[in-house]
Amino acid sequence: MEDINQNGHILPNITLGYNIYDNFFRVEMTTDPLLDLLSDGEANVPNYRCGRQRNTVAVLEEAETGISIQISTMLGPYKIPQLHPFLQSSQFHNNSIDGVHLDEKGDLTADLDIVKWVIFPNRSLKGVKSGTLEKGGSQDFKVTIDQTSITKMEMLNKVEMTTDPLLDLLSDGEANVPNFRCERQRNTVAVLEGAETGISIQISTMLGPYKIPQLHSFLQSSQFHNNSMDGVYLDEKGDLTADLDILNWIIFPNRSVKRVKSGSLEKGASQGFKVIIDQKIDILDIFPLSLQPLPPSRCVESCLPGFKKVAQEGEPICCYDCFPCAEGTISTMEDAEKCTKCPADQHPNIKRDYCIPKTETFLSYRENLGIILASLAMFLCLVTGFVLGIFIKFRDTPIVKANNRDLSYILLISLLLSFLTSFLFIGQPRRGTCLLQQTAFSNIFTVAISTVLAKTVTVVLAFFATKPGNKAQRWLGKTLANSIILSCSGVQVVLCSIWLGTSPPFLESDMYSQSEEIILQCNQSFVAMFYLALGYMGFLAAICFMVAFLARNLPGAFNEAKLITFSMLVFCSVWISFVPTYLSTKGKYMVAVQVFSILASSTGLLCCIFIPKCYIICLRPSLNTKEHLMSK
Repeated sequence: MEDINQNGHILPNITLGYNIYDNFFRVEMTTDPLLDLLSDGEANVPNYRCGRQRNTVAVLEEAETGISIQISTMLGPYKIPQLHPFLQSSQFHNNSIDGVHLDEKGDLTADLDIVKWVIFPNRSLKGVKSGTLEKGGSQDFKVTIDQTSITKMEMLNKVEMTTDPLLDLLSDGEANVPNFRCERQRNTVAVLEGAETGISIQISTMLGPYKIPQLHSFLQSSQFHNNSMDGVYLDEKGDLTADLDILNWIIFPNRSVKRVKSGSLEKGASQGFKVIIDQKIDILDIFPLSLQPLPPSRCVESCLPGFKKVAQEGEPICCYDCFPCAEGTISTMEDAEKCTKCPADQHPNIKRDYCIPKTETFLSYRENLGIILASLAMFLCLVTGFVLGIFIKFRDTPIVKANNRDLSYILLISLLLSFLTSFLFIGQPRRGTCLLQQTAFSNIFTVAISTVLAKTVTVVLAFFATKPGNKAQRWLGKTLANSIILSCSGVQVVLCSIWLGTSPPFLESDMYSQSEEIILQCNQSFVAMFYLALGYMGFLAAICFMVAFLARNLPGAFNEAKLITFSMLVFCSVWISFVPTYLSTKGKYMVAVQVFSILASSTGLLCCIFIPKCYIICLRPSLNTKEHLMSK
């Protein structure tokens, strides 16, 4: 058919098509598709053209005898050919004879018996021979009727025998063609019938489009019977007077029937009814056939869950490709048209056919990275405490005094606190830790750098004070050093106070940075203040580096300037590399970068300034004398 439609020379300006109908192997279900086949409009009303335009060329069917008769009765007035596969053979079978033989012209080649089939109330059948059909010498046939076989029998209602009188009822002409008025003029007011359920459905299907009332004799009685229950009782107003069972009739392919009770309809005190559905009933008992999968009508396999359909260009709609759902989306059914996004707190599984909850993540003490950083911070705290203990124990030795004992204590304490601030960044973030993390780190580090700057300035002034007539000696003492520490640290305190007062950091759950994780982190809120505080510490470190670098060639007794120069070089290198690394990481690794930078820069100050002095104090006490220092 597709080849014919694509070739314009075979049937020019004509397109062939087909409709497929299912009658469910029941005669009464055949009328509705036949009305649809004969109707061009949306409503099933034959002989009216409205909307759809089509010409039915033929009907190909392979139904049993009753349904074939039904189809023939309705198609006959429209002269539409009815094709059946048995017409391709010279022998075919029907319900009334064992076999019919035809010659090459389609004529009968043997005599036939005329048999009357009697259907009894119990649905049993009996064939009664009532005559013969004999073929003569010509193409004529001789019919012989056996008068003794004619008896009075009850004629049973059959669905397939109902169509013809209904067509006659709906037709005004001599031919049974509805909706054409010719010769006879009549208007059907109503149809009174007393048939069984199947025939009543047949009558209702054909009368429905014409709005003709259908009356049944049971409406005159307070009790009637149907196929689904033993009896129905009505009161004088026509309302039900007893409860009803809700039954499902299941017809299997072998024509066997099963009745399943699925609920009840109970009449209440008022005119209303209460419907009760049995929740325990097995759905397979009610719809065993409807749950079977329909045969596929496609040229490709179905797209599994986790994929979506994408139509193939230039191919029929049933041909498509299957593409995996994009990152963060899923599809839960076969042949999904599109994929849907998971909620913000969930992410797709590996197959992308359902969503699973995201896991909360932060720099924890239970993971390897958190354990390493916490252990390193604790070790450095102990080392700093050990160095502070040495300086306190040997506070009266020349090397401790020469390097400004009080400033050394302040610097060691600030370094110890710097190592301890690392623990504010490790573990699950909370509101309090978010407020303290950056402010404590900024202020403590500023104190440490300010102390180093005070030591550097003190060294320079002490050297110039030794020259005769130099007025720098008046600046020496605790006042200058304390002023430098307080003034430099005070600026950082003001910056952090503004930060906390205007837009303080807060705890947030970041659900979008990582596809499978919810990042618990402290949002800096006012990011500019964070970089301003960091930049201020860098500014102090740069000044300290330049002053120490200029004083690097002072006499040996004041060689601490060289150590400060190197320590500030390490400090600046760490924090300059911190900024791009910090910005390029996310989640717990961003926190780990800052913790590592704190530990590395603090360790640089501790090792460069204090480890050489501890070496002399502990291992080379002979060098820790005033004579040795003055000789330098």
